[in-house]
Amino acid sequence: MAVKIRLRRMGAKKAPFYRIVVADSRYPRDGRFIEEIGTYNPVVTPVEVKVDAEKAKQWIANGAQPTDTVKALLKKNGVL
Repeated sequence: MAVKIRLRRMGAKKAPFYRIVVADSRYPRDGRFIEEIGTYNPVVTPVEVKVDAEKAKQWIANGAQPTDTVKALLKKNGVL
């Protein structure tokens, strides 16, 4: 079972809002997930990112692979 840390799209059309979730790679993008560890709002300025650093580090230590976008967000927030 490959576990990924990825974005789950929420919000209205043309106004995206994302939740950073831990999910099995076989599940659909907006489908079932294991745990929510943060949020990402690209619409507001400045961009708003909230991440539970402890949970993110714990999942990565347990073998979860962040997607490229999530990896960039985590690096920007100093989690990685």
